[in-house]
Amino acid sequence: MFDDDLEPRTKKTKLRNLDNMSVEELKDYIEDMKAEILRVETEISKKQKHMNAAATLFKS
Repeated sequence: MFDDDLEPRTKKTKLRNLDNMSVEELKDYIEDMKAEILRVETEISKKQKHMNAAATLFKS
């Protein structure tokens, strides 16, 4: 049995402690998170296009 099979595929991101952050730091953090969301959405879109292309190929 492999230990890799027992671990979750993705690990949850740890939440940051926001109490010690200034308003400017919080705004910067929001911008960083928005950029990360955009990056993830772009990756999802690429993977969906790839899956659709493969599905089309195998339908023929």
